[in-house]
Amino acid sequence: MILIHTPSPKEVAAYLALFRAALPQQQFVTLDTLTQPERVRHVITWGPPPALFAGLPALQAVFALGAGVDKLLTRDDLAPDVAIYRLLDGGMAAQMTEYIRYGVLGYQRHMDVYRRQQAAGQWKMLAPRTPQQVRVGVLGLGEIGGSVAQALAADGYCVSGWSRSAKTVPGIRCHHGADGLATLLSGSDVLACVLPSTPETRGLLDHERLAALPAGAMLINAGRGDLLEQNALLALLDSGHLRCAQLDVFDVEPLPGGHALWSHPAVTLTPHIAAITLRPQAVAQIAANLERLAAGLPGLGQVVRGRAY
Repeated sequence: MILIHTPSPKEVAAYLALFRAALPQQQFVTLDTLTQPERVRHVITWGPPPALFAGLPALQAVFALGAGVDKLLTRDDLAPDVAIYRLLDGGMAAQMTEYIRYGVLGYQRHMDVYRRQQAAGQWKMLAPRTPQQVRVGVLGLGEIGGSVAQALAADGYCVSGWSRSAKTVPGIRCHHGADGLATLLSGSDVLACVLPSTPETRGLLDHERLAALPAGAMLINAGRGDLLEQNALLALLDSGHLRCAQLDVFDVEPLPGGHALWSHPAVTLTPHIAAITLRPQAVAQIAANLERLAAGLPGLGQVVRGRAY
């Protein structure tokens, strides 16, 4: 038996119909229709309620309807031997590429400067730049980050990437470890972050590392909010060392009213929409994983708890 749950009843109904069509031989239930919790082997979820997993004694695996699994890893009702699977893409790589491409192109064409000039009533043309003159650093070279880096390189930008361990991405200058991060930061006009939240990445973008970016650089954070020290960012924007920022994720969401980021002239905010799970793609990936498990094959996208991704 497979339990499907998200906080939205409409979303649950939509997923239920798609999963039943994809795997008609399986029995899918929701919390409203669950009468035999002891039979539930798998849970497909986003935003599960407290203590949900503690009431499922036969639980074998949890499938996250998203790439981020940090909140699942901190739950005390999820036994260590229960496998956690994340979405490897679910239609998110293309969306993330669009989001970051939008920011990089705006930086290249000075759109953030022109917005501020408009607000001040200034008419001033700036010298054009080509993509080849803009250095982009991508933090995170997983499925999504690697796709972003390669797409920007295809656009003509000078792209480098960083990951915690050594990786190879065709066409991308790849760095790893502390020394590699320092090298990437110092050579990035635009820093695009798509890292997950892990013990090693939380607070990664502190004042020292943000200050290591070249003067006039841009930050794009579409990874997780706890990667960035927001006060450090504000200080570097106010000093003029950083030119602008495009932020999609925050420590606290929604971002509290009155927060300085809301009204800062150098900041563009979006409400965690850089890459939203697309239902058909997510269902296809999870259904394929369920079939692999049923056939005795290893599932794809299993989270290594010690690494938190």
